[in-house]
Amino acid sequence: MNNWKKRRAEIPPFNPDSSVPWIIQDLLALRGYADAQEWEVFFAPKLSQLKSPWLLADMSLSVDRLEVAFRRQEPICLYADFDLDGTSALALALQAFRELGFKKLLSLQPQRLTDGYGFHPHLVEDVAAKGARLIVTMDVGITSHEAAQKARELAVDVIITDHHQPENVLPEALAVVNPNRRDCNSGLGYLCGAGVMFYLLRALKRRLVEKALVAENSLNLRSLLDLLTVATLTDMVPLIEDNRLLVKHGLQVLSETARPGLRALLEKLKLSGRILTGQDVAFRFAPKLNALSRLESGLRPLDLYMAETMEDAENIVDDVLDRNAERVELQARGEEIAMAIFSTQADCPCVFVTSTEFHRGVVGLIATKMANQTGRPAFVGAESADGVVVGSARAPQGKCVDVLRALKTAADFFTRFGGHGPAAGFEFRRENASAIALALASHFAGADEQSEMEIEYDLDLSLEFVTANLIQWINSLGPYGTQFPLPLFCFRELRVESVKILKGNHLKLGVVHKNLARTVTALYFSPPPDLNLAAGMTIDVLGELQKNDFRRVIEPQILIRDLR
Repeated sequence: MNNWKKRRAEIPPFNPDSSVPWIIQDLLALRGYADAQEWEVFFAPKLSQLKSPWLLADMSLSVDRLEVAFRRQEPICLYADFDLDGTSALALALQAFRELGFKKLLSLQPQRLTDGYGFHPHLVEDVAAKGARLIVTMDVGITSHEAAQKARELAVDVIITDHHQPENVLPEALAVVNPNRRDCNSGLGYLCGAGVMFYLLRALKRRLVEKALVAENSLNLRSLLDLLTVATLTDMVPLIEDNRLLVKHGLQVLSETARPGLRALLEKLKLSGRILTGQDVAFRFAPKLNALSRLESGLRPLDLYMAETMEDAENIVDDVLDRNAERVELQARGEEIAMAIFSTQADCPCVFVTSTEFHRGVVGLIATKMANQTGRPAFVGAESADGVVVGSARAPQGKCVDVLRALKTAADFFTRFGGHGPAAGFEFRRENASAIALALASHFAGADEQSEMEIEYDLDLSLEFVTANLIQWINSLGPYGTQFPLPLFCFRELRVESVKILKGNHLKLGVVHKNLARTVTALYFSPPPDLNLAAGMTIDVLGELQKNDFRRVIEPQILIRDLR
């Protein structure tokens, strides 16, 4: 059973002079906004409050070189990672550089399955052969020493923009703009890759305007925030300070986007015509685009971003949804195979499965499902014909498990691995599979890591306060994301009135409280397989509040995170 812990903070007395309800005042205090004078800025932040881009190390050096490239109209290669952070950075950079007046632009992204992640020397050779004298990376390059050295040999300058953790020694590039450099005191370490590029563009525009090389209206930086918002929300970076401000405005820009590709996808997903939430982007919108890079079908997320007409965009969206359907099918088939293999290893404290039938693009999704379904850390690998196994590791939700630490116990058997506690990636030769499986099983058999997770919630709440008006206020506190989660409430002594099993074994409950006559709907997605609920039971629930606007009838409901 998970441990529930109420979030602690000094909550001041209710302020009757404010129109903000007491529940919202308490939530603000729990998130560090106890002073009523801060609330106006919190609810309506201004872009003018963003930190200066010049605080970033090597920013002046980068802008100096780009100014020279602008004056000479040199060929520039914009090189970005293949994920949605890198792709969004590339799309906003292409738009910005073109609108500022850069004429000779090349763009390049490595392929997920054929090239793999990184800034690669052979691709540096390719762009140098095409005449590029300057490469600007996005969301990649901070550990790419060989590629930087190759560029130096070919007399190509490199400006690295990235946000990933650097090594002790930086690549020998002309400039390295990364807020997580040890010598960078910008305080912007929470930016995603597209965020770092956006700050470079802010500085570049300011320089070119000050030198009278472009007009002030040559580039509307706010118009880039739709792309930046997709990147920030999908890359799971902390939604604090400047990130929160940018996404707050960016969701508005995305809701009204003029980009045909984004408009067409929003319309197809029935998300158009309303203000979007962070959850809309992260869980409904972004996975469709991610399917393109996972499967490498020839169509890229960049193609959707850069579509010029609605007709082209609608055709691309149809392909996007087809690829996503293919991804869903590959994932479902992979999960079925993985569970069948694991059924022969039921006594193992972790899941370790590999197969030639797994698609490399979906092993992370399969690992996530296996971890959550079995309650054990999962290591899932796709075998290729040449004996190389590439895979992903995931920790089960709700348990304190460090999969990266586990991989380190078998480090000698991996070709490479990396990541962080909850999620990691790895590669090894097929002949090492047994040794790795044994090392992982031994690690988890003796590790004191699988204790139940402590879940921190915000407030104890009675069902009588669960209203559409409260949910509207909660939505106004958004956007929500990493380090700024949706409020979590504890509801005690609820009586179960009804239980309905939905497709996928999800549960729909009707719950009531002795002090409230009406029944409130509570949804429980992916409940534990051994959970038995029946009408008449009394339960305590941890849940988020959301509105259900099915058939345009708005009703509040609870999204269950845990119950007992």
